[in-house]
Formats: sequence, C-alpha cells, structure tokens
Amino acid sequence: MGRIIVAGSINMDVVARVKAHPQLGETVFGTDLQFIPGGKGSNQAIAASRLTDGVLLAGMLGVDAFGDTLMTFLQGENLDLRHVGRVDTAPTGTALIAVSDASENTIIVVPGSNAHLQPADVSKIPIDPDDVVVSVFEIPQETIRALFARAHDVGAKTVLNPAPANPFIPSLLALTDYLIVNETELAFFADGASVTDNLADIKVNARNLRSSESQTIIVTLGDKGAVGFEGDAMIHVAGHTVNAVDTTGAGDCFVGALSVALSEGRNLKAALEFANSAAALSVQKLGASTSMPYRID
Repeated sequence: MGRIIVAGSINMDVVARVKAHPQLGETVFGTDLQFIPGGKGSNQAIAASRLTDGVLLAGMLGVDAFGDTLMTFLQGENLDLRHVGRVDTAPTGTALIAVSDASENTIIVVPGSNAHLQPADVSKIPIDPDDVVVSVFEIPQETIRALFARAHDVGAKTVLNPAPANPFIPSLLALTDYLIVNETELAFFADGASVTDNLADIKVNARNLRSSESQTIIVTLGDKGAVGFEGDAMIHVAGHTVNAVDTTGAGDCFVGALSVALSEGRNLKAALEFANSAAALSVQKLGASTSMPYRID
C-alpha cells in the first residue's frame, strides 16, 4: 500500500453561524464565531491521515499568528509536514465562512500564502509507484501540474479536486487519473451547463469532460451520494440519512477518504462507498478539519 501525498491549501477558517444568510446589502447578527483550521488541502490530508498512516502534506503558511496556530494544530495530527513552508510576503490563507441554521454555507477564500506554493516547493517530494497524489485548485495550477507530471513519470495515481472551479491550464487535466467535482463544478467545466442532479444529464456532462477513456470522473451529490464514471460504467452510491450540523468539510472528507481507499487497492464502487460513509460522518460535527472521522468511527 502506498502513501497519500497532498499538495494543497492551508487556511484559517473564520466561521460565523447565522440563522439565515444575509441578502445583498443586508446586515444580520451572528450567533457564534469560531476560528477553525481548514483549507481544502489541509482538510483532505487530515481526512486521509485519520484513516491511514504516512500521509504527507505540502503547503505554504504565512509568518503570522494564524500560521503559528495552524502549524501547531497540524503537528498534532498524523502528518508528515516536512514540505510545509513559510513565507513572509503574504498572510496565511483565510476563509470567511457563514453557516446557516439549515446547515448551508457560503465561503470567501483569501489565498494569501497558498498562492506562493511553487513548482520548486514540490520538486523534492519523494513519489513511489504505489502512492496516491492529491491536489486542489486553491494552490497554483502550475504547481499541481509539476507534481502530477512527476507522479505520472513513476506510475503513481493522481487525484484532483478542481475547486474553486477555474479553467484548466494546458495538460493538467490529461495528467489527472481521478477528477472529483460536485454538481456546480461539473456544470462549470461542462461549458456553462445547468446545475443538475439528474444522473442522465450528469453522465453526458462527465463523459464530455473526460480527457481520455482511462480517466475516471467522480461527481459528489451531497445527501444523494456520489456517482463515478469509469470506462463505460456508471456507478452510483446512495447518500446516508444523517442529522447534518455543518457540511463545510464534507467534500474534502470525501476526497481524502477516497484517496485512502484507492491506495488500499479498492475498486471504484468500494472506494465510493467508503468515501461516502466518511463524508456522512463528517457533516454531523461543526468545522471542517476538526470534523474528519477516524477509522474507528
């Protein structure tokens, strides 16, 4: 079994709970405020590290109070942090998150130091053929492309969660073995198609997005589960009925858990079921990285 290598963002999540999200121009009172370690890269790495050993996180923090707090937090997790750096030219990445009583969230991400993770910073990460290399669009795409190219050179699997959705730079999509998107991101990459949870429409959009027949597209559907497209097969796993408290980190939990399942050699259906169950557990707690379940759960 190989390692999980995650190159991605590390943020401080500033989370405000509100009864309902404000309309444009409206001010509302919050009912709670918390500072919670987050960032899609950090979340995905922690999700994986609570399910397996040997997870490596590569990222960039600022030289500031948030950076110090996040490094201390990460040191308490089961992570290899030798490729987490610090820069004094940008603040630590920050996400401003509002969570309503209906457990719906809106997020504004200020990349800060995450934008300073460069190809040179990931050039020395050791990659073996059995490893699973994971990344996300909260760091520069050029850095992801450089890392994925090295992964492909040795035959390692690559997993990309292209969020926030932005156009792909040349050759990055082709270097991606497993592309994981939600319904909104799929619509963006399908040239502005309507957001839908209709499986027939999702199938068309996913197949149009696929860069090769060997590429696997996975679409997360929230409480409706997830669907994967591998070769000619479409595999749908249903969602779990749970009492959701906060869905902020559910997608990241799914990515981390799926990567673990792939590293263990599970087939796509089993990997989807494992990731879906982990994500369902995560939404029952407040916070992103702090809500990631352990295997014992």
